[in-house]
Amino acid sequence: MPNLPSRSFEATKEFYGGFGFEVVYDDGGWLILGRGTVVLEFFLAPEHDPYASWFMASIRVADLDELFAAVRASGVPEVVTGIPRLIPIALQEWGQRAGYLIDLDGTQLHLIEDAG
Repeated sequence: MPNLPSRSFEATKEFYGGFGFEVVYDDGGWLILGRGTVVLEFFLAPEHDPYASWFMASIRVADLDELFAAVRASGVPEVVTGIPRLIPIALQEWGQRAGYLIDLDGTQLHLIEDAG
């Protein structure tokens, strides 16, 4: 299970909620969000520098196009630099389709199509 930094749980809930994640657990020090079978866990890190972040996680989903469209519709820009940002889906050298989401805290989520 990914354990990811959040500078603000409220901002994290709003950002991920924009494309369908719901709060599963929040005790003020730990936050769990879920969307279908995808679960992300966050620890509070108010001093975290998103531009120096090395956090990343792979998220495998059956309908990559649906998730990508939901993230795009929430207003995350498809740009080369900046935080947050969305990097388009492409066939990767390892043979699967994947896109990337850089969240508010600089975490890179590899959005990978789960071919079953």
